[in-house]
Amino acid sequence: MRPFGYARAADIGAAIATVRENPGGAFLAGGTTEVDLVRQNVLRPDVLVDINDLPLHRVEDLPDGGLRIGALARMSDVAEAAGVVERFPVVSQALLLGASAQLRNMASMGGNLCQRVRCGYYRDAVSPCNKRDPGSGCAAMDGIHRGHAVLGTSDACIATHPSDVAVALVALDAVVHTRGPAGERTIAIDDFFLLPGSTPEREHPLEHGELITSIEVPALPTARRSVYLKVRDRASYEFALVSVAAAVDVRDGILAEVRLALGGVATKPWRARAAERSLTGGPAASEAFAEAAAHEMAAAVPRPLNSFKVELARRTIVRALAVLTDGDER
Repeated sequence: MRPFGYARAADIGAAIATVRENPGGAFLAGGTTEVDLVRQNVLRPDVLVDINDLPLHRVEDLPDGGLRIGALARMSDVAEAAGVVERFPVVSQALLLGASAQLRNMASMGGNLCQRVRCGYYRDAVSPCNKRDPGSGCAAMDGIHRGHAVLGTSDACIATHPSDVAVALVALDAVVHTRGPAGERTIAIDDFFLLPGSTPEREHPLEHGELITSIEVPALPTARRSVYLKVRDRASYEFALVSVAAAVDVRDGILAEVRLALGGVATKPWRARAAERSLTGGPAASEAFAEAAAHEMAAAVPRPLNSFKVELARRTIVRALAVLTDGDER
């Protein structure tokens, strides 16, 4: 491991200034993946700024029924918060399915959104990887890519985004609040995750020294009827092959509102807007679910080892919608 500096910030301004003044500076929250990447020589910070003393741990119910989650709130605390369980069950479920209890007790919400990809070629620190070493190539293209993306890919990268809760938050149109050297700003969560394009090393629009302060989930009555369905190789805290965050409002057998997002199949948490448009205003029926799922996955670009994800995603979308509409697609 390369030597690096360590500083503990007493307030938000000091944390931002310290990172900003060090080109190789980075924030340290739960550190559940960051420390591993430093050990593996994938991340090479000059200084880590510990932000765990900052007052960003609260989970607040807003007067209008929305939710404000501090960036340093631990996954376990958010998953168990009464307002989350009652009004946004898809968020609670995604958090509980996202990691073991030990990791949930350490990992922060802001850190979860910013976690790096789980691609083995990125993490081995030696294989060609455009995220780690721009312009070096992508070893996954012709390598072992069973777990990689089929949506939102480019010639530069096919790695999937690993977060579970980000999928739920994208489905609910959450907003990310930040503070940086230029002041405060808000970023729609779907814009917070960038497609790889020709610059896969840039995963978020954050500037150097810009800190996530909170995540706000708007008041959404539809979210009370929501589910997070995760398909993985094993049930014990594995990353998703396919996951679906879904919320519906059904009135007299008609889907008045549908919210869908996919995980495990794309280079970012994937808002399934094509499927939403296909379903909204139509019947809550298995045939409509299957048609919408096929419509969404028509844009997939599978490779030899991950082509199974296309059909698996279709079936998982159908199953999630069936669960919410009291159907049985088994």
